[in-house]
Amino acid sequence: MNAKRFVPCLLMIAMLGGGCLISCGNTSSKDSSDKAATPAQQADDDFRSFLAKFTSSAAYQYKHLKFPMKSPITLMTDDGNTEKTFPFTKEKWPLLDGETLKEERITQEEGGVYVSKFVVNNPTHKEFEAGYEDSEIDLRVVFDLIEGSWYVTDCYSAWYSFDLPIADLRETILQVQEENKAFEKIYP
Repeated sequence: MNAKRFVPCLLMIAMLGGGCLISCGNTSSKDSSDKAATPAQQADDDFRSFLAKFTSSAAYQYKHLKFPMKSPITLMTDDGNTEKTFPFTKEKWPLLDGETLKEERITQEEGGVYVSKFVVNNPTHKEFEAGYEDSEIDLRVVFDLIEGSWYVTDCYSAWYSFDLPIADLRETILQVQEENKAFEKIYP
């Protein structure tokens, strides 16, 4: 009776052990290449992960902004001859959601084509632009990899376009802040 139990147990161990040897030792080159991403692929995956967090959390987004932005906000004075610059600081930042930073090309019914895409896509530096084709851009966001983390280091937003009257700057900042509050409620 003991021998009858021993043989099936031995067969079971042999099958399980052999199956493990076969499956554990049988890795195709495709499986190995999938696991070993190149540094460029890893950087792209890291940036995509960063961008998903950046556009879905106001707190995370604020932590990944380098203020003041490299380019100040430049507006024309009331006399129409002189420019005045203002630092692009946190109070002026319009929070960006996933739709805003989505790459796409949309043909409008009126005939215009709105294009949004990364115009520079290097492993440590990326630039996103959006606007109507053959027109000035509405948005330009510059991302830089600094000490292993992604940050926005520069931005141009149509909120603060050159033709915004200086007298309207304060009101525009208040509108941006109101929109940011709505974003923060959805994406704290």
